[in-house]
Amino acid sequence: MTTLPQVIRGLIMDKVKGNLVKADRFGYIKRVMHGTQMLPTRAVSEIYGRELVDLRKEDTWEFLNTLFSVSEAVMFMQMVDKLDQGLVPAELGPLDYKGLYNAVSKALFRAHVEGQLKREIMAEPERFVEPDPELPLALLDQKEAGKRLLLITNSDYHYTNKMMNHAFNRFLPNDMGWRDLFEMVIVSARKPEFFQISHPLYEVVTDDGLLRPCFKANSGGLYSGGSAQMVEKSLDIHGDEILYVGDHIFTDVSQSKVHLRWRTALICRELEDEFDALIKSHAQKEKLVTLIQQKEIVGDLFNQLRLALQRRTNSRPAQTLAATCMNDQELTESMQKLLIVMQRLDEKIVPLLESDGELFNKRWGWLSRAGLWDKSHLTRQIEKYADIYTSRVSNFLHYTPFMYFRSQEQTLAHDVHSYSRDQ
Repeated sequence: MTTLPQVIRGLIMDKVKGNLVKADRFGYIKRVMHGTQMLPTRAVSEIYGRELVDLRKEDTWEFLNTLFSVSEAVMFMQMVDKLDQGLVPAELGPLDYKGLYNAVSKALFRAHVEGQLKREIMAEPERFVEPDPELPLALLDQKEAGKRLLLITNSDYHYTNKMMNHAFNRFLPNDMGWRDLFEMVIVSARKPEFFQISHPLYEVVTDDGLLRPCFKANSGGLYSGGSAQMVEKSLDIHGDEILYVGDHIFTDVSQSKVHLRWRTALICRELEDEFDALIKSHAQKEKLVTLIQQKEIVGDLFNQLRLALQRRTNSRPAQTLAATCMNDQELTESMQKLLIVMQRLDEKIVPLLESDGELFNKRWGWLSRAGLWDKSHLTRQIEKYADIYTSRVSNFLHYTPFMYFRSQEQTLAHDVHSYSRDQ
């Protein structure tokens, strides 16, 4: 297996057809990769037509909303190539694309559960963890401002302690340790079930992770299992008094929002690369928008002449300003000239459209957008479930811990006209 840097979060696996697709906010499929090969636009239309992505159909679609799922997609798409070439090992038996996906998913899950990946990470955490000195300080500001911080993770205590020691302790003042930041720590939380089901609660009583059954969580404790309702009860906080910060749209953000009405913040590290790419591509975007606006002006004039000719053909007055002084031949000649102008504009527009977003990803374009004007399916999920989103927790350090975040105005198409009329 090799890496596929072209695979990004927000894409969707079609487990039935062996494809990886990018969809807009409505679910219309814009780009498709079969195996490791991108498909042309015509092939996309032939395969999917007006079929919409519906993430509720879990037998067909798998949303790449975590870095782990991106790894799963990388392996699946390469195995699709091997299946198409007849190179899948015979011991796996006869497989279709869906069966192949299940085999890949089980293999990765087994590697995760058996601890092979975690052992490699714990052995050399510096290879896998990007230091962020501002992260512990951002949390320290929150704690000192009276905020009650919790850590809720699906990882076991041994792994959590190792990684938190590496990522936090060296950046904290006065010999503080990472445990000093949190009022409560819950490991092996079993999210997303944690937000709906009450699992047995255990206290972690030794550094090597020895567990002791308990029936009530207390402030300052280190626990394994339990439930979100237990957290609310033990700390006497509920609903929108809690801001839950996570990087998994389903396991973290949507479940805590839907079932508990917690406030939610989504962490999406790729935003930093996209933001840099947006700045670098600003001039190209302005050029593209200008060309499209020019084509719209020419196209509007062409349509007025076309309407005038249609009306005259049916013995009706033209009644269009552009055609009042033209006879039928002049109308036809003017339309032909305008068509040539639009074709020349298209010759400039098409390559700019095709390359839009390439600075972020050459195959899929922008993370947050699908096409020039529309939002991606990932962005739609973020809007639906996350109250705020950012690229990293340490960004909170650039605000005071007393900051109240307000949503921006959501404009509609007719807002522009109403504002211009007021002026």
